[in-house]
Amino acid sequence: MRKLLFFSLCVICFAACRNNEKSPELSNKDIAKVLDEMTSLMIHDVTNPPLAARFFTYASLSGYEVVVQNDSNCISMKGILNDYPEIIKPSVPGSYSYQLSAILAMIATAKKMQPSGSLFEKYEQSFLDSCKKIGFSNNVIENSKLYAQQVSKQILGYAKADKYNKISNYPRYTPLNIEGSWYPTPPAYFPPVEPYFNTIRPFTLDSCSQFKPAPPVPFSKDKNSAFYKLMLGNYVEGGAGLTPEHRAIAAFWDCNPFALKSDGHLLTGMKKISPGAHWIGIAGIACKQSKFSFSKSLEVYTMVSVGLTDSFISCWDEKFRSNRIRPETAIRSYIDPKWKPLLQTPPFPEYLSGHSCISATSSVILTHYFGDNYHYTDDVEEKYGLPSRKFTSFKAAAKEGAMSRYWGGIHFMDAIENGMTTGFGVGELVISKLKAKQS
Repeated sequence: MRKLLFFSLCVICFAACRNNEKSPELSNKDIAKVLDEMTSLMIHDVTNPPLAARFFTYASLSGYEVVVQNDSNCISMKGILNDYPEIIKPSVPGSYSYQLSAILAMIATAKKMQPSGSLFEKYEQSFLDSCKKIGFSNNVIENSKLYAQQVSKQILGYAKADKYNKISNYPRYTPLNIEGSWYPTPPAYFPPVEPYFNTIRPFTLDSCSQFKPAPPVPFSKDKNSAFYKLMLGNYVEGGAGLTPEHRAIAAFWDCNPFALKSDGHLLTGMKKISPGAHWIGIAGIACKQSKFSFSKSLEVYTMVSVGLTDSFISCWDEKFRSNRIRPETAIRSYIDPKWKPLLQTPPFPEYLSGHSCISATSSVILTHYFGDNYHYTDDVEEKYGLPSRKFTSFKAAAKEGAMSRYWGGIHFMDAIENGMTTGFGVGELVISKLKAKQS
């Protein structure tokens, strides 16, 4: 009897030990690596900028909700994001690492949402092999993965309800083909990107037009008109007036996933990261430089990606309402038929400037977390052959990113200025909703 009792106690103690296994700590670098892998897949798939932001948001939410359930210092997005559900905490049969689960939840969501998500399998296996080497047991890994899958499934349900999957049922967008309106540009004459992006559920906006900007300067061929003066500004300052610094800035912030190089009859694709991916990279630089914890870093990534998506929704709502002609089309038609912008014109209407919107939004959110005079070196695109640049604040970077579109010859000045105004409004809304929940 005593032997049986002793054996039973041993079994209980052994089980208790297994349920309280001490696992290694992960860091914000591990989160950044997942987002970098997502970016690589986006480049592979030529994912458009608004859709890329949407992918980042749901993947970040998947990881962040795991953190929320296990770190009392973090708050759920329920009450902050529109229609956000109560995420049920999974039950797993033993010890797990919530940090490992968070990473695996991000991967699980990205695998399901990104077109080439299956390519994440190789990265996931490599990551888990590295986890074993630093001390994670097979038991903890399996339980962490089970936990992650259950959270990811709930976030994917939330994603499905945003109505993006209904966009494919809408009629194909046809350019208006009237004077002053947008029309596809060379060299590829791509059709417009995401003309119905304003129909999806926003994360924090009351509606897609909550930050509707002032109307653009009206189109006119009159040489004394305000619009003609806008064209002349682009023609002069985006042509012979470009300084070497302006050229460097335009190239640094290009972030055009659709770039094509024309060489006679041959068109060569030049794959690049999206504007949102660039700002996700900047968020990573700040989290690393400020030594933010794993949990706090995931909060930063989540709020930045939420802001990116809502800013794109606001911008795209205006783009396909005003439907304004691009500088390249206008200048060639009314000033100089041989004029070419420094940057390749993206395939969607001109007003507002998307880069101006999302840069302003990101700068507000990052300033909230890291302060107004935050010095950092942006080396996000060094791997793509671009040199790093130093900045003294996120808002200074946002302004430079916005102006890069003017010097690049792809936006008129009012689209840039009003784009930043809209972007700042979206960023402030995101932070105000976060603060309201925290108070």
